[in-house]
Amino acid sequence: MTDSKQKVIDFTPMYASHDAFRRDLERLAAAVAEGRAATPAVHAGWENFKHQLHIHHTAEDGELWPRVRERVAGRPSDLALLDAMEAEHSRIDPLLAAVDAALAGRAAELPDLVRALGATLDDHLKHEEDSALPLMRDVLTPADWAGFTGRMRRTQGLRGAALFVPWITDGAPAADRAAFLGALPPPVRVLNRLFWESGYRRKGLW
Repeated sequence: MTDSKQKVIDFTPMYASHDAFRRDLERLAAAVAEGRAATPAVHAGWENFKHQLHIHHTAEDGELWPRVRERVAGRPSDLALLDAMEAEHSRIDPLLAAVDAALAGRAAELPDLVRALGATLDDHLKHEEDSALPLMRDVLTPADWAGFTGRMRRTQGLRGAALFVPWITDGAPAADRAAFLGALPPPVRVLNRLFWESGYRRKGLW
């Protein structure tokens, strides 16, 4: 495909979302190790993590993978990669449910479940970054990518964006924070600076 497509499609928000998922599971693991798993702050962080992951994976399954699948019809290895992406999503869901149940019951297996969830999700995210994103860069048009990001925006809505944007930047290195915010429209950056970040901090997640 053309170099122009590679320049137009910006995966910065995708990488930033992946980093935020990893960060939250690291925070959950630390909370479990420190005996804080039953606190309201940890439960609030966990609920937000699940919410953000659900929106992310639902948009991928419903909007992104079908678009890629159309472009790679007749290419068995690429279709197998997409099958793997969807299968990996399905393996994550039971682990989320198991951690949920363990958090509610303070089960002894909670540390092992959190480690299993972290490893499974990290393997999936790395597989996506190493293999699926390069494929998307090759076969998707800017309009395809806009369809996916538009699905995300519609699902989040303005209220969801007010949580999503500062959640992404929470604890991010300065360069990563600047790259993510730089990919957003200027009005969103203003709203985040003036209102959203302070509202997010008041929630006291984790």
